[in-house]
Amino acid sequence: MNSIEGLLYGLGLAITPQLLLAALVGALAGTLIGVLPGLGPVAGAALILPITFNYEPAVGLIMIAGIYLGAQYGGSTTSVLLNIPGDDSAIVATFDGHEMAKKGRAGAALSIMAVGSFVAGTVGLVLLVTMAPLLSDVALDFGPAEFFALTAGGLIALSRIAGGSLATGLFPMIIGVTLGTVGREEATSYNRFTFGVADLSLGLSLVSVAVGLYGLSELLFMLEDPDRERKPMRVMLRELLPTREEWRRAWAPWGRGSVIGFIFGLLPVPSATLSTFTSYRIEKAVSKNRHEIGKGAVEGIAGPEASNNSAAIGSLVPVLVLGLPFSATLALMVSAMVVQGIQPGPLLITQHPEIFWSVVAAMYVANLMLLILNLPMVGMWVRVLRTPRYVLIPLIIVIAMIGAFSYQNNLIDIYIVLGAGVLGYVLRKLGFSLASMLVGLVLGPLIEKYLLQGLYLGSGDPLYFVSTPIAAVMWALVVIVVVGGALVPTIRRLRNRKVEVPF
Repeated sequence: MNSIEGLLYGLGLAITPQLLLAALVGALAGTLIGVLPGLGPVAGAALILPITFNYEPAVGLIMIAGIYLGAQYGGSTTSVLLNIPGDDSAIVATFDGHEMAKKGRAGAALSIMAVGSFVAGTVGLVLLVTMAPLLSDVALDFGPAEFFALTAGGLIALSRIAGGSLATGLFPMIIGVTLGTVGREEATSYNRFTFGVADLSLGLSLVSVAVGLYGLSELLFMLEDPDRERKPMRVMLRELLPTREEWRRAWAPWGRGSVIGFIFGLLPVPSATLSTFTSYRIEKAVSKNRHEIGKGAVEGIAGPEASNNSAAIGSLVPVLVLGLPFSATLALMVSAMVVQGIQPGPLLITQHPEIFWSVVAAMYVANLMLLILNLPMVGMWVRVLRTPRYVLIPLIIVIAMIGAFSYQNNLIDIYIVLGAGVLGYVLRKLGFSLASMLVGLVLGPLIEKYLLQGLYLGSGDPLYFVSTPIAAVMWALVVIVVVGGALVPTIRRLRNRKVEVPF
């Protein structure tokens, strides 16, 4: 079937009661997770992952996708009302969103962000439906050399970009890949790094590691947050409608942000975060009202919020078409597929069209639900934000531990959550990237698989991994990202250094 037929087929599946309910639960849970301090989309998706194994594969994937989208909106809500971003991708929303709130336009800011997310979701859906089948046909010609370049090279590039420097991203990436080797090795069934603990033969639970790294460590940061008792502004329903001038100023930034976000979603980078900053800088450069940006301008929230949502849609392309997650939340989606016996990659469209097209269509349905439901429910989210921390923190810890334990009904997962939480807290204190560590844990086994296959096909010759034009180009791009990123600070220092001229 072609793209139009596939999308119509997916929409027919997405509006069935079961998948419609999955999209609704995911969207609402994601918004709640984004609003709640201490729970980001990664920890939220990790908590809900064990529940999804009792249903059809599409149900779990749609719930995780809904959480991913909903958390983007919820995180931006706290940026506007509290000037505290729910996650990294919501940082830019504080620049102009909270300034608008201080002017009494908080409701208008939330409406512009919600409509912008829907517009971006529509644009992203059109681009995804157009590009995914084409990329899938190209990926069918990939072999171990190309997939090794994508997994290993993409992970190295991600660690370089996500960490801000090679050291802060590469070190946790190595930890993640190393943790991925714990357990039974597939080819020989030999237990590695289990230290005689039989429960570790199945490997480290991705759910437990994710909940500890992102959930528990965030709670520790909450306890030392000086703004933890700050209360959000109240927003009345009558304040949600933007003026005609605000609508007019939002359209162009929505369009630019949608395209920027989708492009970033295709790349092995923290797409949601980088796309929002890029969109904000572009608006400061091209907007007619650039002098107002940073002081409560509509353009300052419209473009970045659209790019945020479009990046989430675009990031599904490498996951569904190539089986490669470039964010921690999407790594959990790949994990859900594998547990359900579904191999993500170029054959997904042909072997499991009901999975591919229903997930794509449900993302759009979830976007529509977020637009319809979240604005009237803004008062409820404000009340959630007013919940005392001494109630929230114990509740979140209990939910996290139950979710981790229910994944495998194994007590060792509780200890993994605690250990990962302490490790995540220390790494974040030292400025290391947690995303590259979690993605390394997921991609590590795939890297090992493609490495062994390539060495076998190449008779042990390492040059096999650059023997095809596509693999060689991929590795060249990785070198450019790593070396170029390392040279940029040096070049800046040389430019800023004053040259002393002797007289």
